[in-house]
Amino acid sequence: MYGWHLRILRVNLTTHKVTTEDVDPKIARDYLGGRGWAIHYLYKEMDPMADPLSPENILIFATGPLTATPAPTGNRYMVVTKSPLTGALAHSNSGGEFPTWMKRTGFDMYIFEGKSPEPVYLFVNEDQIEVRSAAHVWGKDVHETTDILKAETSEEARVACIGQAGENLALMAAIMNDKHRAAARSGVGAVMGSKNLKAVVAMGNKNPPLYNPEGMRALSVDTSKNVGADVKKGSNMRIYGTSYVPQVTNTLGILPTRNFLQGTFEGVNNIDGDALKNQYLIRHTPCYRCPLSCGRLTEVPDGPYKGKGEGPEYETISSLGTGCGVSNLAALVKANYLCNEYGMDTITTGMTIAAAMEMYEKGYISEEIIGMPLKFGDHDAMIEMIKKMAYREGFGNDLAQGSYRLAEKYGHPEIAVTTRKQEFPGYDPRGSQGMGLLYATSNKGASHMEGDVAYEEVFGVPVKENPLTTEGKPELVRHFENSFALMDSSGFVRLCCHSLRLL
Repeated sequence: MYGWHLRILRVNLTTHKVTTEDVDPKIARDYLGGRGWAIHYLYKEMDPMADPLSPENILIFATGPLTATPAPTGNRYMVVTKSPLTGALAHSNSGGEFPTWMKRTGFDMYIFEGKSPEPVYLFVNEDQIEVRSAAHVWGKDVHETTDILKAETSEEARVACIGQAGENLALMAAIMNDKHRAAARSGVGAVMGSKNLKAVVAMGNKNPPLYNPEGMRALSVDTSKNVGADVKKGSNMRIYGTSYVPQVTNTLGILPTRNFLQGTFEGVNNIDGDALKNQYLIRHTPCYRCPLSCGRLTEVPDGPYKGKGEGPEYETISSLGTGCGVSNLAALVKANYLCNEYGMDTITTGMTIAAAMEMYEKGYISEEIIGMPLKFGDHDAMIEMIKKMAYREGFGNDLAQGSYRLAEKYGHPEIAVTTRKQEFPGYDPRGSQGMGLLYATSNKGASHMEGDVAYEEVFGVPVKENPLTTEGKPELVRHFENSFALMDSSGFVRLCCHSLRLL
């Protein structure tokens, strides 16, 4: 087997016992890696009726056979567990640098069982494996935690951790790695928090074996050059990241606006890629071995929303921005920073606040319950709600349950725009029929990352499909879902496939 170490690290958090085990090569061949392999172990080992926030749930970090290889963008990992937001399968994907360093520890997958009696973090440096106290970082945000744990282990290490949202079991809590990258959807950070697992710190130099190292490097160099050449021609993805997308979806009438009450937003010019680039962009930031470099280091230099971090990208703009009717870019950037620091999925966070705004404006929730007015477009109120959600303070305790439970509690479940209790991402399915079918059939609830048919319906890659017809969409959705499952299992990033026309 090449691309694999064929080793699993298993951590019993209840006893702090750590064991290693070899993998049957047939399992690796049959399930490939990443999402596929991790789901196999989850189904095999866990009672499907277990409470997602109980010790009986299993949390899995899984890499793919391309992770930590020279493959461009071969730097992904999956977090697989039972979702506390949906009650169904969760498989959240992230890049950055942590996945490569995790694979270089000499293990392909980490499996966490049980619940620690006190806060802990896992430190893995190849054969040095320790479950250490995290009492000193419990209660701290993602950035503080990352800095502290790197200082006490190694500056060469990479950290995946939760913030206050995960500790407080907010159902939109994410697992953040490298400070700004997120395995975000379905509440995987809440599962990590329920186990009193604050962080995973990984370092090592064990690259997986390759069948033809020279051929792999040559192919990778050639691929990177081809992508780089496209980027230099003026790729929107390189110039703006995904923040160019609001203008595209707004033109098509599918930009989620005011909790999907509308499909266009009159303030889109204030919060699009051009506005971000001209006002707050510092430089492009790539994930490990990624020729696209679509991340964005940004800074609001002064004012009430002063701060520095990464983003926002499209899904954040469409949820915390247009979804909430917010056209103040500085406030939107600050909201994105807060979600990264607290460890929160910006889609569920933004659309839950949007649902609360609609319920407030329709008189379904009073100012007395919320503690303040909560109208569409009120960026200060939006930021205050993010803070309350992370700490489950006051009305934030209701918001931390997601929009489905929020709307159901106050007698208006029709306000929540969800599938399997998970909020829709940034494509209104009424004007993108393939995306609607994807939301309906995704095994993790509404998610563009399950098989983004918008590549063809919205962007025309590799061919343009009519977004308003259902004809041919079952086959198209099936193709994209299978393609994305393959990429999630291999450790390859989807955006690179988009650029290389590999779908």
